[in-house]
Amino acid sequence: MTVERHRVPVAGGAVALVLHRPARSPAPAVVACHGLGASKDTDKYLRLAEALPAAGLALARFDFRGCGESSGREDETTIASRIEDVEAVLAFLAAQPGIDGHFGLLGSSLGGFVALHVAARRGGLPIVTWNTPASLTELANDDLEAGRGLGVPFALEYATGRYALAPRGVPMHLVIHGEADEVVGLAHGVTLHEAAAEPCELLLIPGGDHRLTDAAHRAQAVTASRDWLIDFLLPKGARGAPRR
Repeated sequence: MTVERHRVPVAGGAVALVLHRPARSPAPAVVACHGLGASKDTDKYLRLAEALPAAGLALARFDFRGCGESSGREDETTIASRIEDVEAVLAFLAAQPGIDGHFGLLGSSLGGFVALHVAARRGGLPIVTWNTPASLTELANDDLEAGRGLGVPFALEYATGRYALAPRGVPMHLVIHGEADEVVGLAHGVTLHEAAAEPCELLLIPGGDHRLTDAAHRAQAVTASRDWLIDFLLPKGARGAPRR
């Protein structure tokens, strides 16, 4: 596996991206989308950066604008700007040698919500969401009131209703949700699964909190995500590691 660091241009700046390439080339790539107030460098994405390339998939983990090593301020971002960031990353990857043009998406919490909108717009992208909201009503009310992460541009966007709900009818969707999620309740995961088109699956993690803090819970989510994505992105003969 090789690791590369890049800066991907976006409006008003650039997003920081780390690309983990598998030994075999060319390869499909999975784009990992973090949640509110998080970054590409949290443990869950570092674990994915080990598991996916070992199975033959490239992993691109990046910071949304206003987060981590990317430019901008998070309280100036919106769902639309986050979608633009993902699209910029996908366009960048499509031009990279050694990436075969096939992509998957993985997102946690608000990152999963954004990834679902990208998948709905593009079509044909397998997707995994972790502890992702089906509706932003609770998130918008709680975070705007507390002054965390979200700002006026998000509030104005939310008021239009354009991105208030996760899109329906997205296929190839694996929904992973912790049963003890204290931030995005279990009902959100159930709703996302009910709204998805086939093929879709719902994996509930007993005792799992919002961040999947327990190492065993996080490992379960990583393994399930890897298996789901390679089923859609890799022919059997191109898989770099056996499924467990």
